[in-house]
Amino acid sequence: MNQETASSGSQLEARVRNFSVLLSPTPRGARLGRLLATEQLRTWGLPTDPAAHVVAELAANAATHGRVQGRDFRLTLYVVGRTLRIEVTDTRGDRLPCAGRPADDAESGRGLVLVDALADRWGVIPAPCPRKTVWAELDLAPAPEAL
Repeated sequence: MNQETASSGSQLEARVRNFSVLLSPTPRGARLGRLLATEQLRTWGLPTDPAAHVVAELAANAATHGRVQGRDFRLTLYVVGRTLRIEVTDTRGDRLPCAGRPADDAESGRGLVLVDALADRWGVIPAPCPRKTVWAELDLAPAPEAL
């Protein structure tokens, strides 16, 4: 689902945009999520970095740690004002993420450390059982002044 609404204000036009897609909880689904998010951000005229990295990490976590056979995960992008919110909802509400630092010799476990470094804010929201939503917000740069 892709939706855009605009409401007229004084001189600023407030736009609310959203994009949402169900993806298979596989490495292929996670890659597709990153590609679709990147293309949607380009369509909206927004920068793709660091959002593409955040989407990649959250989608990979959903495909790896939030996977339940036969149940998809949802990727949603919201733009409200100057904030991009990325949400990934999976069906493993019993497995909450933590951004603890992994051991130096660990081969995985750095995804949320990256999200923590790249996002301005992030967290997890328990959703109706058995789901959870991991979200991250990025503050977008103000639009350049018109000449």
